[in-house]
Amino acid sequence: MKKKIFALLLFFLLATLVFSQDWTGQGRQIGFVYDEEGNPLQGVKVKLMYTQTQSGLETTTDKKGKWVAMGIKGGDWFVDFELTGYLPKKISITVLDFRQKNPQIDVTLEKAEGLVVTEDVKEEYLQGTKLFEGGQYEEAIAIFASILEKYPDVHIINYDIGNAYFQMDRYDEAEQHYLKVLEKEPDNVHSLMGVGNCYINRGNNEKALEWYNKIEFEKIEDATVLYNIGTIFYNTSKFEDALKYYKRAVEIKEDSLDARYQLGLAYLAMGNNPEALREFENYLRYDSDSERATQVKGFIEYLKRR
Repeated sequence: MKKKIFALLLFFLLATLVFSQDWTGQGRQIGFVYDEEGNPLQGVKVKLMYTQTQSGLETTTDKKGKWVAMGIKGGDWFVDFELTGYLPKKISITVLDFRQKNPQIDVTLEKAEGLVVTEDVKEEYLQGTKLFEGGQYEEAIAIFASILEKYPDVHIINYDIGNAYFQMDRYDEAEQHYLKVLEKEPDNVHSLMGVGNCYINRGNNEKALEWYNKIEFEKIEDATVLYNIGTIFYNTSKFEDALKYYKRAVEIKEDSLDARYQLGLAYLAMGNNPEALREFENYLRYDSDSERATQVKGFIEYLKRR
């Protein structure tokens, strides 16, 4: 009985193996992948799928840009080419059986203007992101750094590394990684803000403002950053400029209590009592019980008596 069960298991196992490799045969296909300047591309992921069975194999190019698919069936195949930093490409080919020589396939990949990453990079990146969100910053940095080591073109990962260092209050290291992004993308808003935030947290408001001023006002969508910039202006008695940033902050985040409170103070400092009163009353819609709310109520009483 045991022998029969074993024989049946062996049969199903062999059947599964045969099915999973139903693209195998005696054909052989060679190809090369180049960039737009004719340089060979190493590490290109080449996925071949036999159209009749929707199954196939995967290989990568060597330093000469060469890939080889051995032991494949004759017939129609789809071939996908993927490399981080390049636009993916899909072609169809017809493979001849072992009695005939298949012509060499040459493929050129175009450099992507934006960032194009492979599924492998995405999976690894998600692991790093989960570690970051869980407060495991050192571990997240290790994952992000390993991606950069394997795929130097994915320079934007430096932003994530910078954020991890920032969370650990290691602002010098955070700034270094934000600057690496800016070397490739000088107008990257998030990295510009990142550098500015590093200077804010190091107590250098003047330098922070220098970096924030490199960002177009309309592109700043972080209420905290807007509040920080507004407060720098407020503390130097530039109340008109402060208003601009505080108002934008509460547009983006209506319950930004700090920005709403400072907005009222800025109007008050400018002698615009009606607007100050309106903003202090708006403040109480979001906070009516705190110590600051008591102070705001005092401002409201004072303004109503004026």
